[in-house]
Amino acid sequence: MRALIDTSSLLSMVRYYLPFDKKGVLFEVIKRKFETREIILLDAVFEECKYVGQKAILKKLDYLEDKDFLKENRIIVKTEDLIPLAPAKFLNQLKKQFVANPFQFRKLTEGEFEVKKKEFLDSADAKLIMYAQRLLKENPEEEFYLVTEETPAANDLKLFKKIPAICDILGIPVITLPELLEKYPEVDLGFG
Repeated sequence: MRALIDTSSLLSMVRYYLPFDKKGVLFEVIKRKFETREIILLDAVFEECKYVGQKAILKKLDYLEDKDFLKENRIIVKTEDLIPLAPAKFLNQLKKQFVANPFQFRKLTEGEFEVKKKEFLDSADAKLIMYAQRLLKENPEEEFYLVTEETPAANDLKLFKKIPAICDILGIPVITLPELLEKYPEVDLGFG
């Protein structure tokens, strides 16, 4: 099983789970999952980690800033050349299915939409979705999840839908951090 993890899930882990991890079990399990690439960290997510929650993720998961650890285990997956599997279809879906706010979309000029589209395609969210599509296509027999704490509901003023809503359209399985941790029997924080 492999999991592609979002910044929101990493932030939840360091804020709400690691403080109760008195024996360091969860910390070590997650570190091992990164080493074995069972948990995948995209460069775009890593970059977000530098600016979210006063660097809480990188402070708690300090091995993510250890250059030797990162190099030896090739933890961070580069996405600079990542494109959608079927670019024309994906871009069509972007306009027709991934727009969260049709009213806002209709008010945009073609040029303004191109700017918003580029911003989205360069975002960690889009990179997670595109990388997930690629993994699913290349490894159809493997159990795979995109892990995020986002909900499908559009509760902000962003033009495009949230990760779970887009993944639902594309058939990408999405779970939350608690659901991921349930899949790791070696994680026991003593609540049960």
